[in-house]
Amino acid sequence: MRRITLSLLLPLLAVAAGAQPRKAVFIITDAEGVAGICRQSLTETTSSEHQRLITGELNAAIRGFFAGGATEVVVWDGHDGSQTLSVLTIEPRAKLIHGSLGASMLLERGWAGVAFLGQHARANRSPAVMAHSYSSLGIQKMTLNGKEAGEIETRAALAGWYGVPVIFLSGDQAAADDLKAIVPDAETAVVKEAIGYYACISMSAPEAQALIENKARASMAKIGKVRPYKIDGPVTLEIEVTTRSTLSPQVSYPPGVERLGPRLIRYSGKDFMEAWTRYAGR
Repeated sequence: MRRITLSLLLPLLAVAAGAQPRKAVFIITDAEGVAGICRQSLTETTSSEHQRLITGELNAAIRGFFAGGATEVVVWDGHDGSQTLSVLTIEPRAKLIHGSLGASMLLERGWAGVAFLGQHARANRSPAVMAHSYSSLGIQKMTLNGKEAGEIETRAALAGWYGVPVIFLSGDQAAADDLKAIVPDAETAVVKEAIGYYACISMSAPEAQALIENKARASMAKIGKVRPYKIDGPVTLEIEVTTRSTLSPQVSYPPGVERLGPRLIRYSGKDFMEAWTRYAGR
Protein backbone atom coordinates (compact mmCIF):
# COMPACT_ATOMS: atom_id res chain seq x y z
CA MET A 1 0.00 0.00 0.00
CA ARG A 2 1.32 3.45 -0.90
CA ARG A 3 2.20 5.85 1.86
CA ILE A 4 -0.01 8.88 2.30
CA THR A 5 2.21 11.89 2.79
CA LEU A 6 1.52 14.37 5.56
CA SER A 7 0.87 17.17 3.04
CA LEU A 8 -1.94 15.13 1.48
CA LEU A 9 -3.32 13.95 4.80
CA LEU A 10 -3.63 17.34 6.51
CA PRO A 11 -6.39 18.71 4.21
CA LEU A 12 -8.37 15.50 4.74
CA LEU A 13 -8.01 15.79 8.51
CA ALA A 14 -9.10 19.43 8.39
CA VAL A 15 -12.25 18.55 6.46
CA ALA A 16 -12.97 15.66 8.83
CA ALA A 17 -12.57 18.04 11.78
CA GLY A 18 -15.10 20.44 10.28
CA ALA A 19 -12.62 23.15 9.29
CA GLN A 20 -13.81 25.72 6.77
CA PRO A 21 -12.41 25.26 3.23
CA ARG A 22 -9.83 27.80 2.07
CA LYS A 23 -11.52 30.62 0.17
CA ALA A 24 -8.62 32.60 -1.24
CA VAL A 25 -9.35 35.28 -3.84
CA PHE A 26 -6.75 36.49 -6.32
CA ILE A 27 -7.34 40.05 -7.56
CA ILE A 28 -5.75 41.32 -10.78
CA THR A 29 -5.80 45.12 -11.01
CA ASP A 30 -5.61 47.43 -14.00
CA ALA A 31 -6.14 51.15 -14.57
CA GLU A 32 -8.39 51.83 -17.53
CA GLY A 33 -11.53 50.38 -15.93
CA VAL A 34 -11.44 52.48 -12.76
CA ALA A 35 -14.24 55.02 -12.23
CA GLY A 36 -13.14 58.51 -13.28
CA ILE A 37 -10.26 57.25 -15.45
CA CYS A 38 -11.19 58.37 -18.95
CA ARG A 39 -7.97 59.68 -20.46
CA GLN A 40 -4.45 58.37 -20.89
CA SER A 41 -2.73 60.81 -18.54
CA LEU A 42 -4.71 59.47 -15.58
CA THR A 43 -3.42 55.92 -16.15
CA GLU A 44 0.19 56.95 -15.53
CA THR A 45 1.66 55.34 -12.42
CA THR A 46 2.77 58.80 -11.27
CA SER A 47 -0.80 60.09 -11.25
CA SER A 48 -1.79 60.67 -7.62
CA GLU A 49 -5.47 60.84 -8.59
CA HIS A 50 -5.24 57.43 -10.25
CA GLN A 51 -3.53 55.99 -7.18
CA ARG A 52 -6.25 57.32 -4.88
CA LEU A 53 -9.07 56.14 -7.13
CA ILE A 54 -7.80 52.60 -7.69
CA THR A 55 -6.80 52.16 -4.05
CA GLY A 56 -10.29 53.19 -2.99
CA GLU A 57 -11.89 50.68 -5.36
CA LEU A 58 -9.44 47.94 -4.40
CA ASN A 59 -10.03 48.35 -0.68
CA ALA A 60 -13.78 48.31 -1.28
CA ALA A 61 -13.44 45.03 -3.17
CA ILE A 62 -11.25 43.54 -0.44
CA ARG A 63 -13.81 44.47 2.22
CA GLY A 64 -16.52 42.90 0.11
CA PHE A 65 -14.64 39.64 -0.41
CA PHE A 66 -13.91 39.27 3.30
CA ALA A 67 -17.50 40.15 4.19
CA GLY A 68 -18.61 37.42 1.79
CA GLY A 69 -16.48 34.78 3.46
CA ALA A 70 -13.01 35.01 1.91
CA THR A 71 -10.27 33.61 4.12
CA GLU A 72 -7.46 35.28 2.16
CA VAL A 73 -7.20 38.04 -0.46
CA VAL A 74 -4.04 38.46 -2.54
CA VAL A 75 -3.69 41.37 -4.98
CA TRP A 76 -1.41 41.63 -8.00
CA ASP A 77 -0.61 45.20 -9.01
CA GLY A 78 -1.17 44.43 -12.68
CA HIS A 79 -0.83 47.83 -14.33
CA ASP A 80 2.34 49.05 -16.03
CA GLY A 81 4.99 47.10 -14.18
CA SER A 82 3.37 46.99 -10.73
CA GLN A 83 4.11 50.61 -9.90
CA THR A 84 0.71 51.81 -8.73
CA LEU A 85 -0.31 50.21 -5.43
CA SER A 86 1.38 50.38 -2.04
CA VAL A 87 1.36 48.26 1.10
CA LEU A 88 1.00 51.54 2.98
CA THR A 89 -2.51 52.11 1.68
CA ILE A 90 -4.11 48.77 0.86
CA GLU A 91 -6.60 47.17 3.25
CA PRO A 92 -4.48 45.58 6.03
CA ARG A 93 -5.96 42.11 5.71
CA ALA A 94 -4.84 41.75 2.09
CA LYS A 95 -1.46 40.87 0.62
CA LEU A 96 0.14 42.65 -2.33
CA ILE A 97 2.26 41.29 -5.18
CA HIS A 98 4.63 43.48 -7.18
CA GLY A 99 6.50 42.34 -10.27
CA SER A 100 6.08 39.85 -13.11
CA LEU A 101 4.23 36.62 -12.36
CA GLY A 102 5.44 34.50 -15.27
CA ALA A 103 3.31 32.37 -17.59
CA SER A 104 1.20 30.69 -14.90
CA MET A 105 0.42 33.96 -13.04
CA LEU A 106 0.42 31.94 -9.78
CA LEU A 107 -2.92 30.43 -10.78
CA GLU A 108 -1.68 26.98 -9.78
CA ARG A 109 -1.94 27.98 -6.11
CA GLY A 110 -5.48 26.76 -5.61
CA TRP A 111 -7.46 30.01 -5.57
CA ALA A 112 -11.19 29.82 -4.97
CA GLY A 113 -11.78 32.61 -7.48
CA VAL A 114 -10.13 35.26 -9.63
CA ALA A 115 -11.30 38.88 -9.70
CA PHE A 116 -10.55 41.65 -12.23
CA LEU A 117 -10.53 45.16 -10.76
CA GLY A 118 -10.38 48.25 -12.98
CA GLN A 119 -10.42 46.08 -16.09
CA HIS A 120 -10.73 47.38 -19.65
CA ALA A 121 -12.22 45.66 -22.70
CA ARG A 122 -10.24 43.99 -25.49
CA ALA A 123 -8.83 45.85 -28.49
CA ASN A 124 -11.22 47.04 -31.21
CA ARG A 125 -14.24 47.22 -28.88
CA SER A 126 -16.50 50.23 -29.25
CA PRO A 127 -17.71 52.07 -27.34
CA ALA A 128 -15.12 51.22 -24.71
CA VAL A 129 -12.75 53.28 -22.58
CA MET A 130 -9.14 52.86 -23.75
CA ALA A 131 -9.82 49.31 -24.95
CA HIS A 132 -6.70 47.31 -25.83
CA SER A 133 -5.21 43.84 -25.61
CA TYR A 134 -2.18 43.93 -23.30
CA SER A 135 -0.36 46.72 -25.16
CA SER A 136 -2.04 49.61 -26.95
CA LEU A 137 1.33 50.55 -28.43
CA GLY A 138 2.46 47.08 -29.49
CA ILE A 139 -0.63 44.98 -30.31
CA GLN A 140 -3.25 45.84 -32.91
CA LYS A 141 -5.37 42.73 -32.49
CA MET A 142 -5.28 39.41 -30.65
CA THR A 143 -7.39 36.38 -31.52
CA LEU A 144 -7.90 33.17 -29.61
CA ASN A 145 -9.06 30.33 -31.87
CA GLY A 146 -10.19 32.95 -34.37
CA LYS A 147 -12.12 35.12 -31.89
CA GLU A 148 -10.86 38.53 -30.79
CA ALA A 149 -9.46 38.45 -27.28
CA GLY A 150 -7.64 40.43 -24.64
CA GLU A 151 -6.66 40.11 -20.99
CA ILE A 152 -10.14 39.06 -19.91
CA GLU A 153 -10.45 36.14 -22.31
CA THR A 154 -6.87 34.84 -22.04
CA ARG A 155 -6.54 35.18 -18.28
CA ALA A 156 -9.96 33.62 -17.73
CA ALA A 157 -8.83 30.71 -19.93
CA LEU A 158 -5.56 30.44 -18.00
CA ALA A 159 -7.46 30.38 -14.71
CA GLY A 160 -9.81 27.80 -16.21
CA TRP A 161 -6.85 25.61 -17.09
CA TYR A 162 -6.22 25.33 -13.35
CA GLY A 163 -9.91 24.88 -12.59
CA VAL A 164 -10.30 28.37 -11.12
CA PRO A 165 -13.36 30.49 -12.01
CA VAL A 166 -13.45 34.24 -12.60
CA ILE A 167 -16.08 35.43 -10.12
CA PHE A 168 -15.91 39.23 -10.35
CA LEU A 169 -15.03 42.16 -12.60
CA SER A 170 -15.23 45.93 -12.21
CA GLY A 171 -14.80 48.26 -15.17
CA ASP A 172 -16.79 49.87 -17.95
CA GLN A 173 -19.81 48.30 -19.63
CA ALA A 174 -17.75 46.89 -22.51
CA ALA A 175 -15.40 45.06 -20.14
CA ALA A 176 -18.34 43.64 -18.23
CA ASP A 177 -19.91 42.46 -21.48
CA ASP A 178 -16.64 40.81 -22.55
CA LEU A 179 -16.53 38.77 -19.34
CA LYS A 180 -20.25 37.93 -19.39
CA ALA A 181 -19.82 36.51 -22.90
CA ILE A 182 -17.58 33.76 -21.55
CA VAL A 183 -18.51 33.60 -17.83
CA PRO A 184 -22.18 34.58 -17.71
CA ASP A 185 -22.59 33.92 -13.98
CA ALA A 186 -19.77 36.19 -12.81
CA GLU A 187 -20.61 39.32 -10.81
CA THR A 188 -19.80 42.60 -12.53
CA ALA A 189 -19.65 46.16 -11.22
CA VAL A 190 -20.12 48.61 -14.10
CA VAL A 191 -18.71 51.91 -12.86
CA LYS A 192 -18.74 53.92 -16.10
CA GLU A 193 -20.15 54.12 -19.60
CA ALA A 194 -17.93 54.84 -22.60
CA ILE A 195 -18.97 57.54 -25.03
CA GLY A 196 -15.63 57.47 -26.82
CA TYR A 197 -12.14 56.01 -26.52
CA TYR A 198 -11.09 58.85 -24.21
CA ALA A 199 -14.53 59.88 -22.96
CA CYS A 200 -16.92 58.37 -20.45
CA ILE A 201 -19.78 58.98 -18.06
CA SER A 202 -18.52 57.87 -14.65
CA MET A 203 -20.02 57.15 -11.26
CA SER A 204 -18.60 59.16 -8.37
CA ALA A 205 -15.79 57.46 -6.46
CA PRO A 206 -17.91 56.78 -3.33
CA GLU A 207 -20.77 55.30 -5.36
CA ALA A 208 -18.40 53.16 -7.44
CA GLN A 209 -16.71 51.87 -4.30
CA ALA A 210 -20.05 51.00 -2.71
CA LEU A 211 -21.13 49.11 -5.82
CA ILE A 212 -17.83 47.24 -6.00
CA GLU A 213 -17.99 46.24 -2.33
CA ASN A 214 -21.54 44.91 -2.72
CA LYS A 215 -20.77 42.99 -5.91
CA ALA A 216 -17.56 41.54 -4.47
CA ARG A 217 -19.45 40.30 -1.43
CA ALA A 218 -22.14 38.78 -3.66
CA SER A 219 -19.55 37.03 -5.82
CA MET A 220 -18.33 34.94 -2.88
CA ALA A 221 -21.70 33.19 -2.75
CA LYS A 222 -21.09 32.01 -6.30
CA ILE A 223 -17.92 30.08 -5.56
CA GLY A 224 -18.63 26.50 -6.55
CA LYS A 225 -21.42 27.66 -8.87
CA VAL A 226 -19.52 29.74 -11.44
CA ARG A 227 -17.90 27.39 -13.91
CA PRO A 228 -14.25 27.93 -14.86
CA TYR A 229 -13.78 29.06 -18.46
CA LYS A 230 -12.09 26.17 -20.24
CA ILE A 231 -10.97 25.91 -23.86
CA ASP A 232 -10.70 22.31 -25.02
CA GLY A 233 -8.64 20.93 -27.89
CA PRO A 234 -5.94 22.57 -30.02
CA VAL A 235 -5.47 26.31 -29.58
CA THR A 236 -4.07 29.04 -31.81
CA LEU A 237 -3.27 32.48 -30.48
CA GLU A 238 -2.63 35.05 -33.21
CA ILE A 239 -1.08 38.44 -32.52
CA GLU A 240 -1.25 41.28 -35.02
CA VAL A 241 1.31 43.83 -33.89
CA THR A 242 1.20 47.54 -34.65
CA THR A 243 3.17 49.06 -37.52
CA ARG A 244 5.83 50.32 -35.14
CA SER A 245 6.37 46.69 -34.03
CA THR A 246 6.64 45.21 -37.54
CA LEU A 247 8.41 41.83 -37.42
CA SER A 248 11.82 41.23 -38.93
CA PRO A 249 11.81 38.63 -41.72
CA GLN A 250 15.24 37.41 -40.56
CA VAL A 251 14.05 36.17 -37.16
CA SER A 252 13.70 32.40 -36.74
CA TYR A 253 10.95 30.97 -34.57
CA PRO A 254 10.73 27.82 -32.42
CA PRO A 255 8.26 24.98 -33.09
CA GLY A 256 4.66 26.07 -32.64
CA VAL A 257 5.42 29.69 -33.51
CA GLU A 258 4.93 30.94 -37.06
CA ARG A 259 5.32 34.31 -38.75
CA LEU A 260 2.32 34.75 -41.05
CA GLY A 261 3.13 38.22 -42.32
CA PRO A 262 4.99 41.44 -41.53
CA ARG A 263 2.77 42.12 -38.51
CA LEU A 264 1.14 38.76 -37.75
CA ILE A 265 2.46 35.86 -35.67
CA ARG A 266 0.73 32.63 -34.63
CA TYR A 267 1.32 30.60 -31.47
CA SER A 268 -0.11 27.08 -31.66
CA GLY A 269 -0.47 24.27 -29.15
CA LYS A 270 -2.21 20.99 -28.53
CA ASP A 271 -4.13 22.83 -25.78
CA PHE A 272 -4.44 26.30 -24.31
CA MET A 273 -1.51 25.98 -21.93
CA GLU A 274 0.94 24.95 -24.62
CA ALA A 275 -0.03 27.83 -26.91
CA TRP A 276 -0.10 30.30 -24.03
CA THR A 277 3.31 29.23 -22.73
CA ARG A 278 4.80 29.72 -26.20
CA TYR A 279 3.37 33.22 -26.30
CA ALA A 280 4.21 34.19 -22.72
CA GLY A 281 7.75 32.84 -23.02
CA ARG A 282 8.56 34.70 -26.24
